[in-house]
Amino acid sequence: MDITCVVDARAELGEGTIWDPVEGVLWWIDIWQKLIHRYDPRTGRDETWQAPEYLGCIGLRASGGLVLTMASGFYFFDPASGRFEAIFDPEADLPDTRFNDGKPDRQGRFWSGSMFEAPGKTPRFIGSLYRMDKDLSVHRMIEGVGCCNGLAWSPDSRTMYFSDSHTPIVRAYDFDAATGDIENERVFVDLSDFGGIADGATVDADGCYWVTIPFKGRVDQYDPAGRRMRTIAMPTDLPTCCEFGGEGLGTLYVTTAVLRRPEETFRDQRNPGGLFAIETGTSGLTLPPFGG
Repeated sequence: MDITCVVDARAELGEGTIWDPVEGVLWWIDIWQKLIHRYDPRTGRDETWQAPEYLGCIGLRASGGLVLTMASGFYFFDPASGRFEAIFDPEADLPDTRFNDGKPDRQGRFWSGSMFEAPGKTPRFIGSLYRMDKDLSVHRMIEGVGCCNGLAWSPDSRTMYFSDSHTPIVRAYDFDAATGDIENERVFVDLSDFGGIADGATVDADGCYWVTIPFKGRVDQYDPAGRRMRTIAMPTDLPTCCEFGGEGLGTLYVTTAVLRRPEETFRDQRNPGGLFAIETGTSGLTLPPFGG
């Protein structure tokens, strides 16, 4: 399988892949370097914008620009001016959390979850997953999370997938597309058989769930019943997020991370922290922009 490093970014913590089907570009972020990236596969150019805080995730916005989370909550961002506009911080009373994984759902709401990140302190399950509606109201949907990750929706929007990276479990929920409500939590995939945890994920046009497995150097594909279909071995050990884009949405873009580890960690690896493009023979789906 052809796995190409298209941006040798040496990202501290690459994440947040979102494909823009109108402009034909991939937006992604480096959380710890506080960088927003825009990669154009036609030219190979990767532009960056500096953020004032650690980033969480990003999404396109219907009225232009981006919607995103940073350490202190939900924001809008205008790349043309470089201006960030604060919306709401639902965890202003929790100094030991920051926002992490998220994306728009297929109905144009924006979701993002938080995680515990306080070096030197014992990890606590105090994070939550939030849904921001088009009227900019923010709703806590799942509580008691160590690290929100793995968010994705089935093509028919009847199922939502979500993981807590402090556990080996990816969970599925019944999803109400009209209201954005979730119910009927259940185990979708258990990665404990090989000591895995789930990071960023996406769903393809056939409804299969693709998930990055950090520290194991792999991206796994699962069918809608939760059966593992294939494993893609990455050339570096810490893949972090994935999304389909490119011509016909046939390219799987995968971010990776250096994670402030010593150089000897990467002796037998290729392009750690790079953005990779993989031709999988599978087509993906685009997510609509946030409608607010």
